[in-house]
Amino acid sequence: MQYSYRDDLAYIHNAGFGHLATSAALMLIEELRRAGIRGGIVVDLGCGSGILARLLHDAGYEVVGIDLSQSLVEMARSRVPEAVFRVGSFATEDIPPCVAVTAIGEVLNYAFDAANCTAVRAGVFGRIYAALAPGGLLAFDMAGPARASSDSPQRTFTEGSDWAVLMEAEIDRTHSLLTRRITTFRKLGELYRRDFETHLLQLVDPVDVVAPLQRIGFCVQTLACYGSLALPQGLVGFLARKPRDLDAQSGNRGV
Repeated sequence: MQYSYRDDLAYIHNAGFGHLATSAALMLIEELRRAGIRGGIVVDLGCGSGILARLLHDAGYEVVGIDLSQSLVEMARSRVPEAVFRVGSFATEDIPPCVAVTAIGEVLNYAFDAANCTAVRAGVFGRIYAALAPGGLLAFDMAGPARASSDSPQRTFTEGSDWAVLMEAEIDRTHSLLTRRITTFRKLGELYRRDFETHLLQLVDPVDVVAPLQRIGFCVQTLACYGSLALPQGLVGFLARKPRDLDAQSGNRGV
């Protein structure tokens, strides 16, 4: 299994790209409280540096976080020492009984997780459904074919006070694969250290995400934003609710 989000990219992701996790956490807290769920375990798949976990814990929820990146898990443990974090794959790790599950930031698209595929995701959705309490929520997002705005390679540059990141994204539409070549520069003392990672994402049509969730029994909404934060092009959010009773399953819908 390829190890991604090593020390420098993990640092940069935490320092400059935490807005998605923050907005998703606030949205989830609001949805849980609206459902009358004010405590319990939230399982954060692809927990990153613990940004979402910190907000959930502060709102009164227990958090179990899982991520493939040792570097990110170490940061999460420092940020939220009260929570439980494990290094592992969402595809294989146990999901304890819980009130919510999250997978924010294209977690379910990542093809560098060798265990990830359509059949595995369907199995994970089934395990999540079984683990959730009645009325519990699954909140996640996935990149679809529109995530790449052009068939030509696209390059972006972002910088902070002590870091910079260059990214080239290229799509293979035949196989619905998005390749990101990421070059990082992180200042350590007076010098900058350079590192390079390649991330491969399997793009999935939103229709192909909603259908298996509904077959399992979830009531499903698609989301264009997390609260006031609009999701970037081609990234679709999903909010799936386990019905409190079987009659509620007739409420399945895509928005």
